[in-house]
Parts: sequence; C-alpha cells; structure tokens
Amino acid sequence: MTTSKNPNPDGPEVATAPDERVWHAGGLDPMPIRKLPDAPPSVHLIGPTVFLVALGVGIGESYLWPRLVLLFGPDIRWLFLIGVTLQAVVMLEMARYAMATGESIFTGAARVFKPLMWFFFITALAVYIWPGHLSAGASAFELATGIPWVAAAVVGLVLVGVVFTLAKVIYDLLENVLSILIGVLVVGTAIIASLVGTWADLASTLAGMFAFGYIPQEAFSEEWFPVLVGAIAFAGPSGMQQMWYTLHLRESGAGMGAHIPKIRGLAHSGAQEELPARGFMFDTDDADEMRKWKGWRRWVTFDALLLFWGITMLVTISFTVLAQAAARQNPDLIGLLREGERNTALEAMSQSFASAGAPALGALFLGFIALIGLNATLGLFDSFSRGQADMIYNFVPGAKRFRVSHLYGGFLWAVIIFGILILLFGPADGPQGILDTLAFLSTFAMGSYCVTLLLVNNRMLPKPIRPKLWTNLVIGFGAVFYLGMLFYSLFRFGVVVG
Repeated sequence: MTTSKNPNPDGPEVATAPDERVWHAGGLDPMPIRKLPDAPPSVHLIGPTVFLVALGVGIGESYLWPRLVLLFGPDIRWLFLIGVTLQAVVMLEMARYAMATGESIFTGAARVFKPLMWFFFITALAVYIWPGHLSAGASAFELATGIPWVAAAVVGLVLVGVVFTLAKVIYDLLENVLSILIGVLVVGTAIIASLVGTWADLASTLAGMFAFGYIPQEAFSEEWFPVLVGAIAFAGPSGMQQMWYTLHLRESGAGMGAHIPKIRGLAHSGAQEELPARGFMFDTDDADEMRKWKGWRRWVTFDALLLFWGITMLVTISFTVLAQAAARQNPDLIGLLREGERNTALEAMSQSFASAGAPALGALFLGFIALIGLNATLGLFDSFSRGQADMIYNFVPGAKRFRVSHLYGGFLWAVIIFGILILLFGPADGPQGILDTLAFLSTFAMGSYCVTLLLVNNRMLPKPIRPKLWTNLVIGFGAVFYLGMLFYSLFRFGVVVG
C-alpha cells in the first residue's frame, strides 16, 4: 500500500486510503492499525508460558545437569543460573514482538531479511527432527518396566500424532495437558527430594548457583566440554523453542494475537479460518493503547520471572539434591559416569528415590523422567510443526491453497515418521547419544536467534515500544555466549557434538 510521508517516524504511518492507518516494517506488507485488547490480570497460573515451562522443566534439568553435578560438583550450577536467567530475558523480548504485532518472530525475521527466516526453517529441520527427549524418557521407562526403550518411544511418537490430529483446537488441548503434567512433576519431585536429601545437599546446591567462574579442568576436554555446552543450552527451553513461543503467544490471543485465528487439528481442519498474511500494530501515540501495552508487559513479566524462571529453578534444585543423595548411596556412581555409563545416573537417582522408604518410589522417579520425555515431546513436535507451517503458509507461493492445519498436520506426521525411522535404524548411540546431539546443536540456534531478536525488535517496532539499552546488552551477551562456546568447541576440539 502506498503511504504518504510519515510526519511522526516513531509512530504509525497514515495511508492514502481513507481512514486506513498502517505501520510499515521492512519489506513485507504493512500492518494495519487495530485496537490492542485489554490485558488480563498480571497474576495467573496458566497461559502460553506453560509451553516454555514444559520444555524448560525437561531433560536438561532432570538429567543433563544432575549428571554434571555428579561429575564436577554443585559449584558448576552457576552456569545453569546464567543460562536460565538469560532465557527469561529472551522470553520477554520474544514476547515483545509477538504481542505488539500478532506475528511470529519468523515473520519478523522475514521483515528484516527473508533468507534469515529461511535459515531458521532449515535449522529446525536439522535440529528438531531428532527424537531426543522422548528417547531419554523411554530409556527411563525401560528401567522401570523392562519394556525396550525403542518400542516405548515408537508408541509414544504415534500417540503424540494421534492426540494432535484429533484435537479440535490444538493450543487449548496442549495447554490443559501440559499444565497437569507440570503440576504433577513439580510437586512430586520436590516432595521426594525433601525426603531423601539433606540440608547440606540443599545448601551446596544453592551455593553452587553463585560459584561464578568455577569450571574444573576436566570440563575443558573433548569428551565433556561439548556436553557442558549442550547442558547450558538446555538450561530452560533450548534452541528454537523460544522462537516457537511467539506462535503460542499468538494462539493464546496475547496482545495483537487476539486478531489471529487459532490452528485446528487435522480432524477439524474444515473449520480452520484463513490466517491473515501479516500481523497488526496498535497506535503507540495513543496514551490508552500504551496503558494497555504496559499491562501486557506486566502479564508476560510475571510469566517470565515466577512461572518460567521460578518453576524451572525449583525443579532443577530438586533433581540436584537427588543427584547428590544418589552419589552418597552409590560411591561407584561417579566412576561409572566417567567410564561412559550414561544410564547409571538415572538408575542411581531411582535408587535414591527408593531410599525414601518404599521401593515403589524408585519406579516413580523413572516414571517422572518418562513423563518429562513425553511432556517435552508434546511441546517440541507441536512447536516444530507450528513454526514450519507458519513459514510455508505465509511465504511459499501457492501454499494458501491448503489450510494451515493441513500444513501443520503434514509436518507433524513427517517428523513422527522420521523419528520412528531414526529410532529403528539410526546411527545414534542410544537415547542419551541422541539427546547430547540435540542439546549441542541447539546452542547454534540460540546464538543465532539472539542476533535476530536484536535486529527485529530494534528495527521493526515503533520506537516507544522498542527494548531498552540494558535489554539489548543482555541479548547481545547471549549471542556471544552461545556462539562463542560453540566455535570454541569446534576449533579447540574439532567436535560439535558430545
């Protein structure tokens, strides 16, 4: 749309069409000006952050970091604190663009430079088609039941596909399911940790969060440094999960996402509304609109600080206490881990659970790990399919002949079928090998999205709602932090996976 010269470069432009006001951002279609809905109360329990919590309270917190604590001691946890705090700031900045426009960060990247968006499309295909989380969960399920992990993982993948295919509105179903699973996980692990751990375990766990600069020499080895890098990436939601969070915000109707229809499952694709080709912008010159915007920022800040950072930290503290209790009860544990016996950590923590007074608690712990694997897979496969479908639908000519729910279903079943083939015939060294690979490759995506986030929020948004200097510095640090560790490992050790 042709517009007149904008008298206020920091606010929305005024188009030549009568009464039509738009905001121009990058080379894509301008965003029409619409009203920002009122924000809900800041204090809440369920919302789009449940997806990040589901992914953040995952294998990294329950498996990768307890393993590192057993190897290097609780003082290594300062790196976890940096990782999860950085992720909370990233979450707030991803939400800034999504709530202001109703667009995903992928569309924001396309507004800066279309090949940048396609870079993330390809990265998602390279990183997130591997069934790492479900494999690790299935490994724990095998320890508890004797059912082979490959069979359990295959059944789990098919179950995920069937659930999403039959869902009427996928977001609503997933939000409810994940909320229940997370509640069980958080409460259960905290109770068991309090039974088997000691006050000394808790004290060393908390003190380790502030042992800044501690990295044992052994961590700088070809064997363990890539694993450490991957674990830092898995401190909270890893890789592109923060980018996909912008799609969940839109689906929840957060901010300008209220103007975008929700995605339906394949069985209900006939009721799928057409998605607009671009998002919307609110009038940043209007004091009442800015009041509502500040309400939305308070809402998502509560999510970031309490629901995301707080719950993720609580779960990893519980599992770290369990890991230390397991090390006391099994003096050979650390030696076995150094020899490459990866499942030993799970078995030892299961025994630690059982020491609380009932053998069944050991199986309960393994059930928690299996639950985490399923929990993360539900979130990951939905997010992957949602993100890929969003890019195809909006940027591939002719794609709008299909409903977005069809594209979503196509990507979902494609990644499920690929996952089954990898589980049955893949070269990876068991479930933990898949997981370590996924964790390390995620670091590359995270450094890249920090750079993208800086470009999108500082160039595509009106000046009144752009990030502050300190926020840009934190995100810039994230880019250097993730990519620096990745390339150090590549050039120092010649390896990029653990």
